[in-house]
Amino acid sequence: MSKDIETPPRALRGFAAMDIERRHEIARKGGESVPKEKRSFSRDPELAADAGRKGGRYSHSGPHKAE
Repeated sequence: MSKDIETPPRALRGFAAMDIERRHEIARKGGESVPKEKRSFSRDPELAADAGRKGGRYSHSGPHKAE
């Protein structure tokens, strides 16, 4: 394949094609979708803290096996 051939630019699709206000509107609805009393982390702070530690451990130091 020759490097001289340029590929046409890709058309924006999905969220990339929306204006920023519309994306923000959709994101706000996602945060409101579940009542606070039904969110597991709001009911169990220890579970939330454990998940935060686990997420930080996995996101900063390469591949790991599930514990």
